[in-house]
Amino acid sequence: MAPGESTSALEESTLAVGESTLALGESRDAEFDDGTALLRRGTALPGAQVLSSAAELLSPGAVLLSPGAVLLSPGAQVLSPGVVLLSPGVVETCTKRPETLRARCRDERILLVTSIVQSARDARPDEWWRSAVVYQVYPRSFADANGDGIGDIKGILGHLDYLSMLGVDVVWLSPVYTSPQDDNGYDISDYQDIDPLFGTLDDIDKLIEELHDRGIKLVMDLVVNHTSDEHAWFEESRDPESPKSDWYWWRPAREGHEPGTPGAEPVNWGSAFPGPAWQYDAARGEYFLHIFSRKQPDLNWENPEVRTAIFDMMNWWLERGVDGFRMDVINLISKPEVEDGPETPGTGLCYDLSRLADGPRMHDFLGEMYESVLKGKNLIAVGEMPGTTLEKAASYTDPTTGELSMVFQFEHVDLDHRAGNRFDVTDWPWVEYKKNVLRWQDGIGMGWNSLYLENHDQPRSVSRMGDDSPQFRQASAKTLGTVLHMLRGTPYIYQGEELGMTNYPFEAEGDFRDIETLNYLHHAMQLGAPAEAVLPGLAKGTRDNARTPMQWDGGVNAGFSETGPWLAVNPNASEINAVDQIKDPESVFHHYRRLVQLRHDEEVVRLGEFALLLPDDEQLFVYTRTLGDEQILVLANVSSRPARLPLGLPDHGACEVLLATHEIDDVDVLAPWESRVVRLS
Repeated sequence: MAPGESTSALEESTLAVGESTLALGESRDAEFDDGTALLRRGTALPGAQVLSSAAELLSPGAVLLSPGAVLLSPGAQVLSPGVVLLSPGVVETCTKRPETLRARCRDERILLVTSIVQSARDARPDEWWRSAVVYQVYPRSFADANGDGIGDIKGILGHLDYLSMLGVDVVWLSPVYTSPQDDNGYDISDYQDIDPLFGTLDDIDKLIEELHDRGIKLVMDLVVNHTSDEHAWFEESRDPESPKSDWYWWRPAREGHEPGTPGAEPVNWGSAFPGPAWQYDAARGEYFLHIFSRKQPDLNWENPEVRTAIFDMMNWWLERGVDGFRMDVINLISKPEVEDGPETPGTGLCYDLSRLADGPRMHDFLGEMYESVLKGKNLIAVGEMPGTTLEKAASYTDPTTGELSMVFQFEHVDLDHRAGNRFDVTDWPWVEYKKNVLRWQDGIGMGWNSLYLENHDQPRSVSRMGDDSPQFRQASAKTLGTVLHMLRGTPYIYQGEELGMTNYPFEAEGDFRDIETLNYLHHAMQLGAPAEAVLPGLAKGTRDNARTPMQWDGGVNAGFSETGPWLAVNPNASEINAVDQIKDPESVFHHYRRLVQLRHDEEVVRLGEFALLLPDDEQLFVYTRTLGDEQILVLANVSSRPARLPLGLPDHGACEVLLATHEIDDVDVLAPWESRVVRLS
């Protein structure tokens, strides 16, 4: 459209939104059907405003600024990232993406704008992930579309508008590759196909397309430290004459021992799932290394053919349209010398996983991956790194090297583990946690932090760190979200965290499905511990707490499936579910939506410097974020009793409150689990 040309081709410049229309200049809250359709595609978000008709369509030669931002013709203003061009003469500022709102138009020239907005959406500007919020989908437990009791890709497709409404920028999809499911998909037998349990390659292509249509990127979970023992590579490697004979870590029995007998393992390394980390293979007559399950043999990254095969596979997925990778236990791919380590008392084995982490060739391998796969594509590359150090994480995420975008480290989620045992936990140590946050916020340097409290391997945060009693569950879930999302880094939301889902009341061995949990129980019983003494710790620490089905509604099976699910639904689904929370503007869900929006809107949240206040206070978590002249103050009571703010904090009584969990009755007192985000300047 030429400058000054009429925009009347649109039907009176109105915007179709669900079943209703928004006239120009109107501002209104979203309508949620009858509360059962989580979000109809095309629904506007609460607080979205449609601006005047003075803005015009793009003229030829207009410049794209960033995803969602468009330079309009003379007279129109350039808006911030997230601005959506709805139709000729209509601009909306909200968390919705351009493609989720559909203009009704008879003018074919709108197709030009659609194409331009599509190009803006698909672009990946440099370090776009520093402004993003990631949502993790654990597909087995998210939504079941085919009625077999196990979540699948089509189930995810049925809930994309829910994610769009939440406002997230990225979906991290846990493994859906072909797998025997020994470790729920983290044992992969074919990297380039989808397990029939979850769907087909056509389904994943549809998921990529539908996510991109909503302006949401897709990150695939990449497990390349190990494969399944049913992968063709491993089956071929069992033959010592095979070209793939050294694609895995094979070693002969310890000298002087009969192969296959106790104590004959090459060295005394223990598995992350209790027991020796070496398994005898009679066909080959040697032992193979498995840091995790016996059905998860470790790949030999020292072999350049292995690296080439992995990099080719990664590029294959990029060609299908994925936007990056979350790399499972990636800092274990470089192994140390194969030699005995110090025995963990009473076990006969060395269970110190940190000895196997961050081996001598990590930078070589990650650098080669960058050159072969990641370079020049502005992808997100997330490295899960158990046992890594702050110094090493800073080096991996140094932007001058390009190796990784960010690291998933474990220090903070081990703070309540006695002697590193996830099944022997203490009360959450808030003072220690705050100091750990400070260390990583300050120490990462030019690198970048992943911010998380939950994922598929961690118990529910409201039960672990908050207060999941009926009185304080909702407030503590909101405040846990606030103290995390206002930090510097990229926040991650694990499915159900945005609802305040809680731990399951596990009571018996038959309640569990997690291989790590069951192995630990059986190992403890072999050592003489009665099951009833072990079960309470399992209930608190098991990974199954995160894996109970997503609670969509209060009906049968929480709306997850029409049949009995693979893991029991939490009995509190009638009280904690998405449908009810979407209808309640004060719910945990809407608090999380506002947290996401605040990060999108406020540069100080995204990039501001962190300063911790009251580091030794066991009840208050207080910090500031500062960027130039901008400063915000985060105040949080992380306890179930009222807290009076001490003297000496920045004066904030007359300041703008950006977000709060409670009505503010007394500016100097925080109610139990109350939090506020205040703009100081």
